Amino acid sequence: MTDKPVVIGVAGGTGSGKTSVTRSIIQRFADKTILMLEQDYYYKDQSELPFEERLQTNYDHPLAFDNDLLIDHLNNLINEKSVEKPVYDYKMHTRSNETVRVEPKEVIIVEGILVLEDERLRDLMDIKVFVDTDADVRIIRRMMRDINERGRSLDSVIEQYINVVRPMHLQFVEPTKRYADIIIPEGGQNHVAIDLMATKIQTVLREKGQSVSK
Repeated sequence: MTDKPVVIGVAGGTGSGKTSVTRSIIQRFADKTILMLEQDYYYKDQSELPFEERLQTNYDHPLAFDNDLLIDHLNNLINEKSVEKPVYDYKMHTRSNETVRVEPKEVIIVEGILVLEDERLRDLMDIKVFVDTDADVRIIRRMMRDINERGRSLDSVIEQYINVVRPMHLQFVEPTKRYADIIIPEGGQNHVAIDLMATKIQTVLREKGQSVSK
């Protein structure tokens, strides 16, 4: 690559539809090479802690994330260097020994509930997006994900949402909306907002000197 990649931050509450928005971006820019850097992969390693203590981890708090590593990896990718993305084991509540090799691409999407919370991350982004979805829709999506993909029980998901997820969303996630360049209500279903976002991405690509197909 002869031009710096375009970095897009996609934030929003748990279950808001961030992944749907990301897929919509990928579909609209099929002529570009795109990678997604998920903040969920960058939870801090907790292997030194007893398992029972790991169970108390507040995954919706900014301090749960290893943003130093995420920022280091993002800087490397921007400078056309590959990285070894960590893998998180949600059943063991710590980082896995496995990693995923990630190569630099023309467009980098940084996705996660709190990617707009850290000023250092925001400063690396060309476009900042907040996906805004009603709380009742988000909790249903979270239940389905945590039960089907992360081996959680229904009771534990509900208890965590009431005691942790909701208050953390109000305290940390919702306030980051003010940093967004684009707010997309209802996620990937809002085709008008996504089309506007695609236009913005095309503008940034042109400014960086990359050719954009019509």
